[in-house]
Amino acid sequence: MKQQRIEIIHDFPQSVEKVFAWIGNHNNLGEIFFPFTVTRIKDGQGDVNGVGSVRKLSAFPLIPVEETVTAFTPNQLIEYTVTSKLAPIKEHLGVMQFESYNGGTRLRYTITFKGVVPLLGPVLKVGLGQGIKRGLSKLAKKSL
Repeated sequence: MKQQRIEIIHDFPQSVEKVFAWIGNHNNLGEIFFPFTVTRIKDGQGDVNGVGSVRKLSAFPLIPVEETVTAFTPNQLIEYTVTSKLAPIKEHLGVMQFESYNGGTRLRYTITFKGVVPLLGPVLKVGLGQGIKRGLSKLAKKSL
């Protein structure tokens, strides 16, 4: 299967501290990853959403997927990978980089993965990319 890559650059009017605090909280991510509900199921080391923390993404009728945070630098970086054994994707890596930009925040969000069956990867790439962009646009309009 071919490696899929989603690259999103999104600007927010809010400060890096506010955007990072909101996005860094697993329990908020359902608003970005709709229709998935997202729940932290294991606390991280040093920060409940930090390295080692695990979140579960669920959307009926799909099999829930677990993601584990592998790197966490406050106000700068969050990296995570899918750690579920039965996930429909493999070789997954999500990277969120936060930086100050024009008085607000620029988020550089990259996701790479492979589908486990032919054609699944390209379909997921389109759906996931569009959904995340919609969610981030809604978030940029919120008062964080």
